[in-house]
Amino acid sequence: MRRPGLYFADPVCAGHDPGAQLPWVPETPQRLSVLERELPAADYGGWEPRRARAASEEQVALIHEPRYIQQVHELALFGGGALDSETWVGEGSYRAALHAAGAACTMTRELLTGPARRGFCAVRPPGHHAERARAMGFCLFNNVAIAAELAIRELGIERVLILDWDIHHGNGTAESFRDRADVLYVSIHESGSFPGTGQASDAGSGEGEGYTINLPVPVGAEGALWLSLLEHVAIPAAEQFAPQLILISAGYDAHEADPLCSGRLQAEDFGEMSRHVRELAERLQVPLGAVLEGGYEPIALAECVIATLHALGGSDPAHSAAPDALLTSRAAARVGHYWEL
Repeated sequence: MRRPGLYFADPVCAGHDPGAQLPWVPETPQRLSVLERELPAADYGGWEPRRARAASEEQVALIHEPRYIQQVHELALFGGGALDSETWVGEGSYRAALHAAGAACTMTRELLTGPARRGFCAVRPPGHHAERARAMGFCLFNNVAIAAELAIRELGIERVLILDWDIHHGNGTAESFRDRADVLYVSIHESGSFPGTGQASDAGSGEGEGYTINLPVPVGAEGALWLSLLEHVAIPAAEQFAPQLILISAGYDAHEADPLCSGRLQAEDFGEMSRHVRELAERLQVPLGAVLEGGYEPIALAECVIATLHALGGSDPAHSAAPDALLTSRAAARVGHYWEL
């Protein structure tokens, strides 16, 4: 029986534990504890489990400056230290971060060279806030950006779509590709939340103008608005872009149970968004992979990941969402300067 996709995880990722030094930080190994218990018992939802391999420093350097990589490595070697007020490196952090980035790279290579067409990386630390020479927002290396750059530099891909549905704007990913037209970065995120970037007016710069699409939502927005922006703005633009690979920065901190944020999404909303993106990949006949970002309530996170796996690996059709009369139309008007919606 053919499995619906490849599921990457690795116990090495538990070696990164900032909570040991910063007890208020919710990005801890316990984030994945429920998922690690439930998925094996359910045969991983039919997905094929794979161990994450470490990325090489050369792969990480596709996005990050070598001196920054060395800084993270040396902090880990000498027992740890803070990179900022909420991003900590411990003895196991460098190895965990290499495996998180390596999972995204291995998944991408498998999707583009092997028979699998779907992938999911349940790894940590997350990545989308990490900039070229700076850690922030619990993120050390930008896993999804590294994977996208690997696809372009080494695997013959000319266009990559990155869809980021974490409640926080992925500033590191956006800056990695700000002035480029080979990566379309689309972010749906909560307006005004950390890190304060991702304004609707920011469409990229230079040759990349129009290839950054920011779709901020109000504080406390429900799933219907996220789905409306995805279906009626993000996906039509993405379809015209015609990516050869789709990557999701799959953050789940917009779930209403998340302790860090004020979103009101349910696990099924993430499943519905996943069905829409799966259908986009099917229409374009391109592979689709997801890399875990935020999500800090373990039970809710496990429910959201399982809903995503079922949706990405299934065949149930996506349901159409009614366009929001105000916010979706405004977003469509802005994005319509660059794409036909």
